Amino acid sequence: MDFISTRGGTPPLKFSTILLQGLAPDGGLFVPYEWPQIPPILDTDNYTEIAYKVISPFTSDCIPEESLRQILSDTYSASVFKNSDIAPLSPIGDDLFLMELFHGPTLAFKDIALQFLGRIFDYILEQDRQKITIIGATSGDTGSAAIESFKGRKNISITILHPKGRTSDIQRRQMTSVIEENVHNIAIEGTFDDCQNLVKTAFADPQLRESRNLSAINSINWARIIAQTVYYVSAAKSLKKEAVFSVPTGNFGNVYAAFVAKKMGANIGPLVIGSNRNDILTRFFETGQMKLEPVIPSHSPSMDIQISSNFERALFEIINRDAHQLDIWMNAFKKTGEFNVPAPYLEKIRSEFLAYRCSDADTITMISDTYTNHQHIIDPHTAVGLHALKQSGYIHHKPCVALACAHPSKFPDVVKQATGVSPKLPPHLIDLMERPEKYQIMQNDYQSLRDHLLSV
Repeated sequence: MDFISTRGGTPPLKFSTILLQGLAPDGGLFVPYEWPQIPPILDTDNYTEIAYKVISPFTSDCIPEESLRQILSDTYSASVFKNSDIAPLSPIGDDLFLMELFHGPTLAFKDIALQFLGRIFDYILEQDRQKITIIGATSGDTGSAAIESFKGRKNISITILHPKGRTSDIQRRQMTSVIEENVHNIAIEGTFDDCQNLVKTAFADPQLRESRNLSAINSINWARIIAQTVYYVSAAKSLKKEAVFSVPTGNFGNVYAAFVAKKMGANIGPLVIGSNRNDILTRFFETGQMKLEPVIPSHSPSMDIQISSNFERALFEIINRDAHQLDIWMNAFKKTGEFNVPAPYLEKIRSEFLAYRCSDADTITMISDTYTNHQHIIDPHTAVGLHALKQSGYIHHKPCVALACAHPSKFPDVVKQATGVSPKLPPHLIDLMERPEKYQIMQNDYQSLRDHLLSV
């Protein structure tokens, strides 16, 4: 399996190379040269076996079957995920389900991909006798899931940037209370988009990239995308009919993984996108214009994003893989903060995705109604996705799945406001708020970040 860049300026590369690089040297994102197809009828309900069938076509040239099966078995085990089912479907009505993706060690859907990523990085680095420096930006959950996966690994140094004061206290402490020599947390004076831009600038610095062997763990890394694809394939198989999935998203990685599942043959229907007040995706689907606006803090902080990096991958497919045209749009977006897609392409992408916005007031109402009507406590991000699904009109017409992306205990203030209930952290995190923290505060300044990376 060869991988190419969405910008067209990178020669085809193998999985082991694009895993470690993360971002393509030409600034684009890696995608497979062609889409492998999963068997039309999967002969198993076992999550680990489904994961093997989905992932192995991308890794077969560098990871033997026995090794990949062992990595997947270690990842999706009872010792890592506190549930017998990795991504259980919980019914909340006729043909309406929550897909619970929060049973991992940091209580967020990011664990499902990042626990796999940590192990597969370890395998490749040991085989190649390499060391790497991971740098990532987080709006809340990615950082803690990455740190949990990579902490203590001898061949990896990890630096995570988060926007100072713009994550929940629990989200921050899940990162900053990990006291390991190879873990570095930095609070940036700015937004998540500022953090993400600093990471992209680091990857565009050839001297730094080469000297520190930089690698990415954000959702731009293809291994994360394909690991998330697994739970869509698994859910679609369980439902047996064409299903509608609703995904709360800011960076587009999670909903893009559902798009990948469709490209690989999973029986998946329309994909519904839930945006909060930072609604750049919803505005794009309404107008065809991708335009930056200021980031406004919301009740769903992991989605307080204006630069949806993975959208580039979906757009690449919609415009028939025209890398030159995509490069023009992406450069315009970088320079001016906006670009426009012609009507025929907009209609084509609307045939795949629907997008809706959800205000903070709507988020509170959705959490409250779900608790009152179904006795389920959901977090604010899940509420955004469920609100979008209700707006779509598909409920009662097709099997519908709203992704429950985080445990409600990560956002206790919002949940209590909506339900009157204070959700409790599970036993392994019960003392989280008393643990010591270790992190540094940094201005939104690339040179400061560069100096740090050269020193670790």
